[in-house]
Amino acid sequence: MSDHEEQPVNRLREELPDEVPPSPSVPGQDPQGARPERSGPTGRQRLLKGLWPPRLTRAQLIVALLLFGLGFGLAVQVASNSDSDSALRGARQEDLVRILDELDDRTQRLEDEKQGLEKQRDELENSSDQAEEARKQTLEKERQLGILAGTVAAQGPGITVTIEDTKGTVEADMLLDAIQELRAAGAEAIQVNGVRVVAGTYLADADKSISVDGNKINAPYRFQVIGKPQDLEPALNIPGGVVQTLEKEQATVTVERSSKIVVDALRAAERPDYARSSSQ
Repeated sequence: MSDHEEQPVNRLREELPDEVPPSPSVPGQDPQGARPERSGPTGRQRLLKGLWPPRLTRAQLIVALLLFGLGFGLAVQVASNSDSDSALRGARQEDLVRILDELDDRTQRLEDEKQGLEKQRDELENSSDQAEEARKQTLEKERQLGILAGTVAAQGPGITVTIEDTKGTVEADMLLDAIQELRAAGAEAIQVNGVRVVAGTYLADADKSISVDGNKINAPYRFQVIGKPQDLEPALNIPGGVVQTLEKEQATVTVERSSKIVVDALRAAERPDYARSSSQ
């Protein structure tokens, strides 16, 4: 081989690095180049060790208790809403329509009352004899307040509600619910077994009977109610209402409409001991 042919080969050898001899085997290392084994804990073990047992500070404990209380309150609220709405969920379409009609009637009554008050105000402002007009309105208001206070008798359209309680399961709170429902439906005068019901009336259970303002009454319980029958009767028959509650207690409820109901049980007018009119 000539010198011209050997020079490229020698130059190539000079440029290539020398072969690296294999390093001596290290204990614990795979001769094929595997990484040495670790004797310490793994990353997962260190993570678990850092999380457990938990180390809670006082602030974290307070926050946890507050979150628990908030969650418990929300759960109770949702449960109560579910219970109150369960009757409506299972109601028939006819019952829902009747409930909506009752709400519309209540809205209309409030609107009529508002218009009546505005009319009285306009009459009082525009009357030529304001003193006479004021006297008429005062007498009319006195009559209305007398009916509400039970000091005067009243008559008008309404319903008669009779509750038969042969099992003795009807309690005072059930009759109170009936009174409240009737009031909400627009009842203007109520008496129960000859006792006039007014704003301050209270009911209590008393020795297998019921006491109304201290007067014991026994079954059957008879409500005489003056008001619009078309509003009063549906109010008692709404799903989950008074009638269904009493029927669950094995009581029998009868509702009769009438064009003339007489409420003649009277209450004595009581003069307040301390309150006086501010106009005096």
